[in-house]
Amino acid sequence: MSTLDTSVESAAPAATHGSLRKNAVGMIGVIFMVLATAAPITAMTGNLPIAIGSGNGAGTPGAFLFATAVLAVFTVGYSAMARHVTATGAFYGFITRGLGRAAGLGAGLMATLAYMVFEGSLIGIFASFFKTDVETFGGPKISWVLYALVGIVVIAALGYFDISISGKVLGVFLVAEVLILAALGLSVLFHGGGSSGLETRSLNPGNAFTAVAGGSAAIGLFFAFWSWVGFETTAVYGEESRNPTKIIPRATLIVVIGLGLFYTFISWMTISGNGPEQAIAISNGSTGNAFDLFFGITQKFIGVWAKDVYMVLTVTGSFACALAFHNSASRYLYAFGRDELHPVVRHLGRTHPKHKSPHVASILQSLVTLAITLGFFWFQAPTKSAPDVAYYFQFGLLAIMGTMAILIVQAICSVSVIWYFHVTKHEPDSPVLATRTWWRTLLAPAVGALGMIYVVYLLFSHLSFAAGAAATSPVYQITPYVVIGTGAVGIVGGLVLRAVSPARYQKIGATVLADAVEKTETAEMAESAEPTGPAASAASAASAEEAAAV
Repeated sequence: MSTLDTSVESAAPAATHGSLRKNAVGMIGVIFMVLATAAPITAMTGNLPIAIGSGNGAGTPGAFLFATAVLAVFTVGYSAMARHVTATGAFYGFITRGLGRAAGLGAGLMATLAYMVFEGSLIGIFASFFKTDVETFGGPKISWVLYALVGIVVIAALGYFDISISGKVLGVFLVAEVLILAALGLSVLFHGGGSSGLETRSLNPGNAFTAVAGGSAAIGLFFAFWSWVGFETTAVYGEESRNPTKIIPRATLIVVIGLGLFYTFISWMTISGNGPEQAIAISNGSTGNAFDLFFGITQKFIGVWAKDVYMVLTVTGSFACALAFHNSASRYLYAFGRDELHPVVRHLGRTHPKHKSPHVASILQSLVTLAITLGFFWFQAPTKSAPDVAYYFQFGLLAIMGTMAILIVQAICSVSVIWYFHVTKHEPDSPVLATRTWWRTLLAPAVGALGMIYVVYLLFSHLSFAAGAAATSPVYQITPYVVIGTGAVGIVGGLVLRAVSPARYQKIGATVLADAVEKTETAEMAESAEPTGPAASAASAASAEEAAAV
């Protein structure tokens, strides 16, 4: 790996491209968008039945505690990198600086693949939830694809305009879904649980490695980790946030720990409310609908109205999640276009003259989601064991593909943090940020990488089990080849560029907002040597003009 070219310099966006809107979102806005990407209500309603019924059973809350610990450690190294590099193509920029341009391009393409298919995945479950709700409430029975098309069109419109609009929409939906889940959990807690009381044994992290009869502890652990996918997108919004060197690391840690505690509490209360044996039975289909794991106790402990609200929020929650992934995918595409790696791709680097949104990349992402959805509608026939194409096939299979890709990229990112700080030593020691410590930049990334690699191993070794009834689909068969092939294409493409077009090769991952260390140190130095009186006003005006020019 010592032969990799890691001498990547920071650069401002090319003059031919527009910039994303600066200072568009603050800490709360970033947290809202990222929590919406993780989709608490979709993660709990969709993943928990599988984790309980086929994984850890009553020990599932312990699996969430274990996942919280691993991801929190990963976040330490990830945040250390975010303090030094602010780039809308987060993994793309981070790994380029750590392991070189070819590795950065390969990992960036895998991350882009993940976010692109995640929107398609969430559109699938959105359509399934929407169709179920309409028919449950006495509406007409129409094809799921019509609901999917509605979601795609609305998301395309929101993605085209100012990101702050998306942030407001996501904020409303997120607050609503968190409130209903919190109300459910607190109601069970105040009632002392169901017939078996509060199952405190469920909170033992050691139970994360036990399994129900006929199940696999690995499946429970995998679905616990799956529930967090999207938390790392905090760094994607760095260029559009206020003071990103502080906001992004803090927001990432808040999201990881906050989600972990929330998921652990809700899974604990869900098992306690139903009772361990009943929870496992419902998750395995004893009532005909695994989602009754939540619907039943919501009605029992709060009321019928709350169950109806919960059902509606599964639709809005999955929509919010799809919108958040759309924003992430658009910004990765924008990052590739801005680096002008190809005359065609460069158009993706344009921003809207008024809204400053990556509108060209957003349009492309919408077209890809449309093509994916129509592909499943036209070519994937339902089966007896998987009658709902939108849920079993589009949601399930694309989620597996995206999760596989993003976990591999996270493992590579952890390695790149170590390489960046301790092998290439590209950055000088910073007395301001002091991020080059053995814990933040060596031990934590190493442990994080091992954790991610372990989860990837779980996915590969239990892939058919994770796919379930959809394992007969050709999409399932090609998933590992698509993921690994995408990374390989990026690496080979980077090496080819180095040979045939050194100038373009130099642009891979080179465009970032600013070097965080230099920017912070410059601000500290200016503050310590700040003049007073008229000289201060003149210096301030000159600094403002210089910043505007940049």
